[in-house]
Formats: sequence, C-alpha cells, structure tokens
Amino acid sequence: MDNTTIPLDLYAKVEDLLGVKEAAPSLYAHYLLFLNSINFEILLDVGCGSGDFLLQMQLALDIPQVKGIDLSPLMVSKTNELGIDAECTNLCALEGQYDVITAVFDMLNYLDQENLKSFLLCVEEHLNEGGFFLCDINTLYGFKNVAVGSYIVDDKERFLTVDSDFEEGEYTSEFTLFEKENNLYKKSQETIKQYYHSVEALVKLSGLELLVNDAVNLYGLEEADKVFVVLKKV
Repeated sequence: MDNTTIPLDLYAKVEDLLGVKEAAPSLYAHYLLFLNSINFEILLDVGCGSGDFLLQMQLALDIPQVKGIDLSPLMVSKTNELGIDAECTNLCALEGQYDVITAVFDMLNYLDQENLKSFLLCVEEHLNEGGFFLCDINTLYGFKNVAVGSYIVDDKERFLTVDSDFEEGEYTSEFTLFEKENNLYKKSQETIKQYYHSVEALVKLSGLELLVNDAVNLYGLEEADKVFVVLKKV
C-alpha cells in the first residue's frame, strides 16, 4: 500500500477543530456494543490517530492487549502519551496476528480502490482464524450532504478553512491553515482525498464474511451518513 497518497501532517494538527471528538461517542458505541459481545485477547487499531478510540475501548472492556498504528508520527506520539503501545507503520509492514482489527472514523475512505484491495488483503493476513475486522465507511448521502461545502473555524491560535467537493465517487478537501507564531501567521496547505466504497466491495475485496451492516446517523439528518461493518475470517 502506498503511504504517500495520504497527506497527514496538517490534518493531525487540526483534527480537534473538525468536530471529530464531538461525533465520536455515537460511533464508538457501535464498536463497543459488538466488542462486548465477543471474546478476544488482542486488538489492533489501524489509523489510531490520537489514541482516543483505543483508550475508550481499553477502559470500557479491559482488553488484555491493544496496539495502534498510524502513518502520522505526531498521532503516534499522542497515542504513546496515553500509555498505549503505538508505532508509525502501515498494516502490511506489521508483523503478528490479531483477534480484532479496527479501522475507525472512515479510515478506509482515504484509500482508493487499488490501495483498499491491498489493505484488505493485509487485514485478512493479520487476522487470527475466526478473527474480526470492524470498520465504518461513509455513505453516498454522507459524502453529498455532510461533507461537501466550506468550513471555517478560528480558535485564536489557528485559522482553518476547508473547501470540499464530491464528484464521481471522489471527495476532495482543500485544507488551508494559518498558525500563529508570535505576531505572524504561518500558512500551510494540503489536499486530502477520500473515496466512496460500498459494503459489497469490502466483502468482495477482503474475502471475509459479512456479519454486521448497520446504518449510522451521526448528525441527525434524513439518512445515514455512515455504515458500521463487521467482517469475519472463517
């Protein structure tokens, strides 16, 4: 999987400005409910971010062993600060087998079709027999009605604008960040892309068995903006 296709540094700096933590508890509840229904010893979170998901699951379920991986050194350091084992690498380069692998908050949508196929093959290889892969993906409705448009936020130290569009299954966000340094502002820009994937595509590309396909509505709109998916290695 080509790690260079996903710009991460700027996103890591502004994740707290994007409303992710406010929406996270509703999404985490789907993961928690399923994880509470199975017996497992080892959980790996891919794209662990700041470690909040792993921390919440560990506190709620007392999992014997958790580990996070992320392509952003900044995110990995934040996870380590929580006392959670994490390293900066991708799944395909990682060694070991796991009972449960998770990919939370539309992590899969950052992969195009080719990288998604490679990633899911690595998921299958790193799962123990009978293991589970838990993830969530954005719906077409979510892309078109939640994510598209302009977003501006200012916390006095950072001024962020995000301009987004969705066409032909591809979502493009232009991030522009101004960070205050003394009496000046430093400007950073990144283009981040996401891609629409169906549940059927996940099943076909992974070769895993579909167990759960639940609609998720994080923002109280007319239709679900995400789908929570559980796949099993049989």
